[in-house]
Amino acid sequence: MSSTRPGRQTHIDALKLIAAQLIVLHHFVAYGPLADALSDAAPALTDWFFEYARMAVQVFLVLGGYLAVRSLAPAGQMRVSSPWRSILQRYQRLILPFLAALLLAVASAALARHWLNADFIPDAPTWRQALSHATLLQGVLGYDSLSAGVWYVAIDFQLFALMTLLLWLGRSPRWPQALLLGLMLASLFFFNRDEGWDNWALYFFGAYGMGAAAFWAGNARRPGWLLGLLAGIGLLALAFDFRERIALALTVALLLGLLQWHQHATHARTALPASLTGVISRLGQTSYALFLVHFSVLMLGNALFVRLGLRGTWPAVLALLGSWMACLGLAVLFERWIEAPLSRLGAHGKKISPRHGY
Repeated sequence: MSSTRPGRQTHIDALKLIAAQLIVLHHFVAYGPLADALSDAAPALTDWFFEYARMAVQVFLVLGGYLAVRSLAPAGQMRVSSPWRSILQRYQRLILPFLAALLLAVASAALARHWLNADFIPDAPTWRQALSHATLLQGVLGYDSLSAGVWYVAIDFQLFALMTLLLWLGRSPRWPQALLLGLMLASLFFFNRDEGWDNWALYFFGAYGMGAAAFWAGNARRPGWLLGLLAGIGLLALAFDFRERIALALTVALLLGLLQWHQHATHARTALPASLTGVISRLGQTSYALFLVHFSVLMLGNALFVRLGLRGTWPAVLALLGSWMACLGLAVLFERWIEAPLSRLGAHGKKISPRHGY
């Protein structure tokens, strides 16, 4: 795989930024005394974040498929010689900062347990539990997660590996798209309708596949026709079994396809001020780091709130806002000093393949 990283696109960074913040806020209104205090003060707001903000994970699923196929097969044909090397590099890209963040989460939980007795703070891990996380098999093997949302890291790896193997198996002309479309349909009409599959990539491949299809459609000779076909497939799946998460995934996929079409046809660049573009790019780039570290801050923020004996709405709101800002600051530091250096580690010191999904 080429080590040349595609140019950053502001709309992709913006989607990452928004989705990451929604997921963080979903967790902040779901766990601990800060969540309870905020729920008492603004029940409608907290209910919305609890019920709907978590669907922002669909944005990452779609982006994951879009960015994966952009790296692996932008013209439809696999451009890497070894699928196994790509899969190993993806594992390294995910697992190294993931393990660093888990160490932080375990330490944060140990400290938080001294101040706060709450079910959402995980117990000290057993060696089997730790090993299941290191192999990204905790959900499949039924072990409790050591941090909120770590299931997605395992699913992201499964999805990337599955897509890589599909593209490799379909090395003949037109077969990659056919295989991907077939599995996307199977997910939308069967696997995604059965929550028993939610520890496996097949459950999520509908959204992931729509992201890949959107990239290909946006670069095609007849993008309007192909995006219309993608819209038709998505609407048929929703008519068959309406799922809000699939409706959101379809919307994001079509938006990405339309923007890709526009940029491919006009070579237009963002008209936003350079300073704003820089902020969006920076925060979008730290979305994986934010995803990894925010639960540690959440646990410590709630524990400190109790330790200081704070009560009432405004202290809780200020503590939550302070914890949220601390998450953003820690994510920037984690991305710069831990994630980015670790992502450059690979076989013989070569850079790991470009980021997908975060």
